[in-house]
Amino acid sequence: MYSVRYELIKECRRSGARLGKLYTPHGIFYTPMFMPVGTQATVKTLSPEELYGMGSQIVLSNTYHLFLRPGHELIKKAGGLHKFMNYNRGILTDSGGFQVFSLGAIRKITEDGVMFASHIDGSRKFLSPEISMEVQEALGSDIAMAFDECIPYPADFDYVEKSTSRTSHWAQRCLNAHTKIDQSLFGIIQGGMYPDLRRQSAEQLTALDFAGYGIGGLSVGEEKSLMYNILGKTTEWLPRDKARYLMGVGTPDSIVEAVNLGVDMFDCVFPTRIARNGTAMIETGRLVVRNVEFVEDFLPVEEGCGCYTCRNYSRAYIRHLFKAEEIFGMRLLSIHNLYFLLNFARRIREAIDNEAFPEFRKSFLENYQDKTRNFPICGE
Repeated sequence: MYSVRYELIKECRRSGARLGKLYTPHGIFYTPMFMPVGTQATVKTLSPEELYGMGSQIVLSNTYHLFLRPGHELIKKAGGLHKFMNYNRGILTDSGGFQVFSLGAIRKITEDGVMFASHIDGSRKFLSPEISMEVQEALGSDIAMAFDECIPYPADFDYVEKSTSRTSHWAQRCLNAHTKIDQSLFGIIQGGMYPDLRRQSAEQLTALDFAGYGIGGLSVGEEKSLMYNILGKTTEWLPRDKARYLMGVGTPDSIVEAVNLGVDMFDCVFPTRIARNGTAMIETGRLVVRNVEFVEDFLPVEEGCGCYTCRNYSRAYIRHLFKAEEIFGMRLLSIHNLYFLLNFARRIREAIDNEAFPEFRKSFLENYQDKTRNFPICGE
């Protein structure tokens, strides 16, 4: 019996959208959901109480970064990640694979694992399926992710075939090494942009019967039309009774399209990263608040938004904070952007429940202007 399990509540009759519940040791959470990213055991500039107030359910922390600093043994001594970061709802930890493979020339991949140079001090480190499981068990997250090889884009068929096979072998090794009974393990589907390899990966990993499935290797630079095409094929090969997690995707247009294709869970550093650069997420796209046009604009970031920022502060004030290089400006936009996405996910859930998701999707996409291609976004 898994410590984390998914319950399918309702499927949209006119799309692939799903309404569900995720049962975890730290609560019952509703899907589709967006998971704020707390790379280094913190969602940048926000407290757990602020996250609770805006409806945050599960947050994601980064195995690679916590392995390097402060170290998983220290976090284990503290009583695990929930106590260490004082977050009492769900926590998902990634495997460290994406960050390691994004290091490029300063890492070497073998069948055993990956040797790499720490970005902190250049020291030599090694991660393998077994070590990733050891670290994630010490962190004590509710959901751990299997160690995989994240495939770059573009990549030729032979490379992707070999890499996808390695991910499947590593997935079995993760299952063999994983022993923590109050932590569930999700496998990660790879296969690049090749439907046959995506299907092969899905069949091999679903045969291993993980508690849920991540969909990796998308939103790594490909056009969104290609991402949706591959994603739609991939979800068809995944079980209906397990959670589906599209890794590293966090723009509202991509979320609504992925929900339409049957995805349940999302994460991305996008909302907090652009907030620190003075950009707000709004219903029609993005608002670059630091721009000169807002110097005398005393409207909230988005009229009608219920977040703390929009209830209390103006565009002009936030622009002033950025020009004065005050950290409070970054906090205010981070609060707004995370509220926006968490509330967006709530609205999607309501639309599915009310049999109105196709209309919600159509109306949103007609008004949304920020239809850019996918650029790879690494950690915070």
